[in-house]
Amino acid sequence: MAQEIQAQYGRVSIHEGVIATISGVAAMECYGLVGMAPRNIQEGLSDLLRRENFERGVDIQFGEDSISIQLYIVVEYGVKISEVARNVQERVKYAVETMVGLKVDRVNVKVQSVRVTRPKRK
Repeated sequence: MAQEIQAQYGRVSIHEGVIATISGVAAMECYGLVGMAPRNIQEGLSDLLRRENFERGVDIQFGEDSISIQLYIVVEYGVKISEVARNVQERVKYAVETMVGLKVDRVNVKVQSVRVTRPKRK
């Protein structure tokens, strides 16, 4: 599915994969985020095949004049999860609105897992 924008000289069509990629890249820039979690079995299989995919863990839903984004994330153990989720929401909303020019209605963040990245030794 694609979102169409009427411009001065014609229409601009933006595929949802473009918005998902922008969202995924923006989310991965946030401190405390280890990675994106697979939304479904197909995405889990792409992990096994080691395919680079910034759309992973991102669902886009189009409204009449805005879009909603849902992100499935994995956070680092020891960080404040609510702060990481809030930072992800703000950064993704800002990135999509500035790069694409669409109004972002909401950014839902679902924390799927917590991962220990640096085990502490005693």
